[in-house]
Amino acid sequence: MLTMIRNATVFDPEPRGAVDVLVAGERIAAVGEDLDIGGGLVDVVDASGGILLPGFVDALTHPSGGGGEGGFGKRTGAVGFESFRDAGVTCPIGALGTDCIGRSLDVLCADVMGLRDNGIDAHMLTGAYRVPAPTITGDVARDVVMIAPVIGVGEVAISDHRSSQPTPEELRRLAADTRLGGTLSGKRGVVLVHVGDAEGGLEPLRAALRASDLPTCSFYPTHVNRRRELLDEAITFACNGGYVDITVSTTPELLELGEVAARDALKDAIAGGAPAERISLSSDAGGSLPVYQHGELISHAAATPDVLLELLQDVLIREPDFAPTVIAALTRNPADALGLGHKGRIVPGADADLLILDTDQYALKHVLCRGRRLLGH
Repeated sequence: MLTMIRNATVFDPEPRGAVDVLVAGERIAAVGEDLDIGGGLVDVVDASGGILLPGFVDALTHPSGGGGEGGFGKRTGAVGFESFRDAGVTCPIGALGTDCIGRSLDVLCADVMGLRDNGIDAHMLTGAYRVPAPTITGDVARDVVMIAPVIGVGEVAISDHRSSQPTPEELRRLAADTRLGGTLSGKRGVVLVHVGDAEGGLEPLRAALRASDLPTCSFYPTHVNRRRELLDEAITFACNGGYVDITVSTTPELLELGEVAARDALKDAIAGGAPAERISLSSDAGGSLPVYQHGELISHAAATPDVLLELLQDVLIREPDFAPTVIAALTRNPADALGLGHKGRIVPGADADLLILDTDQYALKHVLCRGRRLLGH
C-alpha cells in the first residue's frame, strides 16, 4: 500500500514549503513537488493548510510508570499506547529510573513490546539509577546485543542524593560495556544519565571521560535545565561533542527552586554557543517530578508525554520562527543522539513516522508510525 500526503507545509525538520511525501510500506519513498507515481493503489491524504513533520523521538519515558519516592502509594502509573499516540510520540525510549526493585526490566520490556504491538516504535534502556546496572541477561553488553529493543543503558543517576554515587571508574566501565554492545549489534550504545541538582553537576562524566578514549557522546545527560549552573555545564559538554537533553515536564515548585523552563533553556543554550543540533527535548513521561527540600519529599506530580506537543503548538502560535529549532530538538536531534538516524527526518529512506497538524491551533490530526496509520482517516 502506498500513501501520498499532498499539499502540506513540510518541516523535515527544516522548513521545505509545500511538497508531497510518498510513503511505501514502512519508509518514506519520495519527497518533492507534484509527485506522480503513474497510477496504482494509493491512499491520498490531502493535508492542505496543514503542517507535516516527523514523529517525536522522546529520549526519556517511563512506560511502566516511575517514581516511588515517598512510598508505594506515590508510585506513578504506566503510560499507555493512546497517551503516546495522542501526543505525537512515535518513538518513546523507555527506562526504569529510580525504582528497579518494585519495577523490573522484564516488565519494562513487556510494556515496550506491547507498545510495538499497537504500532508505536518504542525502544528501551537496560539498567536504572543504580550502578552496577541491573540487566535482563546478567550483562550490560549482552542486553544491548541480544535484546532488540535495547539501545543503551539508563537512566543512570549522578549528582543526586537518590543515586548510588557511582565513581568515575564505574561510569567509565559502564559506558565501555554499553559501547561494546552497540558496536557488536550496530546500535549506538549510549548511557543516558539522570543529572540531579547537587553541586557535582556533570563533573562525574568529565572525570570518567578524562581517563578514557571514549567519545563524549558515550554519555547523554538529561534534566540539564534543572538549574542555571548545570545548563552552563551542558553548553560546554555539547560544544565538546556531546548531546544534552532538556526536560520539558516541570512544575511551578521546580521552577521556583531554580529549574529553567524548557523553551528558555533551549534558547539560552544556543545563545551560549551550544550547537543547536546537539540539544534535545524529552518529556520524562511517567516520571514523578519530585520536589525535595533538605532531603525531604514535599510534593510530586506525574509527567505526561503531551507536554512536547503543547510546547510545539505554543511555539508555532507565538514564535513561529523558532519552530524549526524546536521541531529538530523533538525529532532529529534525539534520534541522532541515540543512533536512530533513520528517524526524526522526512527524507527518502527514513522511517515513515509522521505527524500532521492542522492550522486551527495546530491540533494533531494524523499520526503515522512506520507507515501505519495510528490516528486520522
